[in-house]
Amino acid sequence: MLTIATYNVENLFDLKRSGHEYKEYIPYSSSHWNKRMYTIKLKHISQVIKSIHADIIALEEIESLQALKDLRYQLKRDGLYYKYYKIANLKNTTVKVALLTKVPFVYTHEIAVQSSYKFRNILEAKFKVGNENLYVLVNHWKAKSGPESMRIVSARKLMKRVKELGADKNIIALGDFNSHYEEYKTFKRKRRLNNTDGITGINHILGTVNYQKSADIVNLDNYTFYNLWYDVPEKERYTYIFHGKKEALDSILVTKTLLDNKGLDYKKHSLRTYHPYYLFKRKNIYRWQMSRKYPQQHKGKGYSDHLPLIAEFIY
Repeated sequence: MLTIATYNVENLFDLKRSGHEYKEYIPYSSSHWNKRMYTIKLKHISQVIKSIHADIIALEEIESLQALKDLRYQLKRDGLYYKYYKIANLKNTTVKVALLTKVPFVYTHEIAVQSSYKFRNILEAKFKVGNENLYVLVNHWKAKSGPESMRIVSARKLMKRVKELGADKNIIALGDFNSHYEEYKTFKRKRRLNNTDGITGINHILGTVNYQKSADIVNLDNYTFYNLWYDVPEKERYTYIFHGKKEALDSILVTKTLLDNKGLDYKKHSLRTYHPYYLFKRKNIYRWQMSRKYPQQHKGKGYSDHLPLIAEFIY
């Protein structure tokens, strides 16, 4: 069994000033982002990741290699050791994607989406699982502060790479796509987002539109990716809550070769959001807490504004 997860940890910044930080994460400033707060944040994120105990976990919103190493060290202290790690740090975006894994890399490769710092690079990793190759592509697309055309830029770069690898390969694209699994339905009435005549990155460019069936019976002939959200009841499809509304901003997408019941394969009905009681406060996700009054200060409470998403694979 191989367990793969994705988790947006919400702004894990180290204590070294780089000049690219959000203002509330400038070390030792009026926001109180200091050693104490950093240690608490590391311990809280470690608690979640240890509980998931994935073999491979994709992470979003990691500031730096140092932050990734510090998280890895905290996990080791807490009893979970990831021997292999990688961050997409060839471009100085404010936050980046990364991988922690017990499975050794065959290689890692960073995919430059665009030169602009508005676009985070995609992290590609190849693994050997049993006798088969597995390609994992970690994404963190532009937030909905920007229009859909910006997410399409990332989607096209991802698809270009998938075509180079071959869509018949074992490929998992996962992470924070900042897109609903049926974005083409949900954003039509949002003029601020819909500047693409209804075309979406996650559905049209990645080829996940029109899936309405479970992984047991879906016909994949005309599509590149299958979104594993369709394999769980609709009420369970969320990793984020915005103004009381549950949203599925994070996804795990697989190519059809991972659904053919041959060799390495997705374990049916294994997709799940990790949602223990401690990741909630009342009806909201217990995100990392900042004071409301200005200047905002870290309170040393909470975890992340996203929930982790987990899937299992058999081989």
